[in-house]
Amino acid sequence: MTSKKKRIIHSPEFKAETLKLAEKVGVATAARQLSLHESQIYGWRKATKKNSNISQREQELAVEIAKLKRQLAEQ
Repeated sequence: MTSKKKRIIHSPEFKAETLKLAEKVGVATAARQLSLHESQIYGWRKATKKNSNISQREQELAVEIAKLKRQLAEQ
């Protein structure tokens, strides 16, 4: 019997950073770099466009907050 793989739940900050990276280098390259499936990134992009209630500025702030939290954790 094989065991089921556990789903990984990515944070909104990770998704926002991934989408930003995909805009810069392309979806395929971003997926390879982050060990994700391209379809995940396309799905996140579609969901982001659908849920456009969050402004671009709020998304940028979420990314910045995530980076700052990582920097604090490294100290």
